[in-house]
Amino acid sequence: MAQVQRTTQHQDNRLLAALAPDDFAFLEPHLAIVDLQRGQTLYEVGETIVHTYFPHDGMVSLVTIMHDGKSVEMATFGCEGLFGLVSAFVTRQSFGRYIVQLSGTASRTELNTMHEAMAARPAIQQLVLRFTEALMAQTLQAVACNAVHSVEARCCRWILMSQDRAGQPDLPLTQEFLAEMLGVQRSTVSDVARAIQDKGLIRLGRGIITVTDRPGLEAASCECYEVIRQKFEQLLPHTYQRG
Repeated sequence: MAQVQRTTQHQDNRLLAALAPDDFAFLEPHLAIVDLQRGQTLYEVGETIVHTYFPHDGMVSLVTIMHDGKSVEMATFGCEGLFGLVSAFVTRQSFGRYIVQLSGTASRTELNTMHEAMAARPAIQQLVLRFTEALMAQTLQAVACNAVHSVEARCCRWILMSQDRAGQPDLPLTQEFLAEMLGVQRSTVSDVARAIQDKGLIRLGRGIITVTDRPGLEAASCECYEVIRQKFEQLLPHTYQRG
């Protein structure tokens, strides 16, 4: 994966931006900007994690791979967080597959460097712990959501979370991809996406989903979207912003 020379700043990641100047200065010499391409697999199941990533834009999903080859999303990461650290404190092995869903850039540092930074700088450790709690809340809320809420409400939630991370109304998301992330059949997502479009909330294109009525989409989503957003705001103020 090539390093990218462009004007993107490390503090486009909201966690890095939340650090005090001296704590950020401790990490900055060890950060490199890298390009994340849509469809790129950063880690496979069981692979040794060597880097921690702080996305600037775009989105990365952690998915589990079933024995029949089907995949289901377990967690989502964007400019509000980091990945390649929380699940690698002990074994340093990837619990699932990290795959880029929306292209973008990220700041990357070695996992060992992050461990050293957390040991040397209490404020960095505290920020990581706050993010870990928010991520756990998001993951557990998603478990409950998948068990009790309709596919349509879950689909609205997922589109909203994608827009929050992309920061734009046009999302390069295919219905096949949505089916994988939601753990349902492709035909089910097609029916649901058309129903959401018929309500005037989104517009479907070839490989593109455009959000046309953000307030309406929030109203059609289950309460889990707001619960997760509020938890991030409680633990990490101003790091999780609406798209």
